[in-house]
Amino acid sequence: MKINRTNKPTDSELEILQVLWENGPSTVRFINDTLSTQRNVGYTTTLKLMQIMHDKGLLTRQKEGKTHIYKPAVPKEETQGQLIDKLLNTAFEGSAMKLVMQTLGNRRSTAEELQKIRDFIDNLEGGQDE
Repeated sequence: MKINRTNKPTDSELEILQVLWENGPSTVRFINDTLSTQRNVGYTTTLKLMQIMHDKGLLTRQKEGKTHIYKPAVPKEETQGQLIDKLLNTAFEGSAMKLVMQTLGNRRSTAEELQKIRDFIDNLEGGQDE
């Protein structure tokens, strides 16, 4: 099956992807049990959603005995990048500055986070001089 990298995951699909990114390849049972610690979710709902995600190219699966082991078809960073690009273009008119200003203005950042942001900007600026 060809992976369609233009498919953007829904909120529920992102929850499943988060579990897989944090825990590695997993069964539907494991995913469902993990999600159930946060909210009430039925096994058949999780199964159906993961089958849809497989059809959309968001997950791959391998049969092991009577069970399927699922894993993300796309790395976490790539998915995050796609989501940021969509948000940037639709909500912030393509302006990274507007996105960052809104993000930093919406919540209090720690001194450590702000230092990492400064370091990141310094590295970006250093790379432009070459």
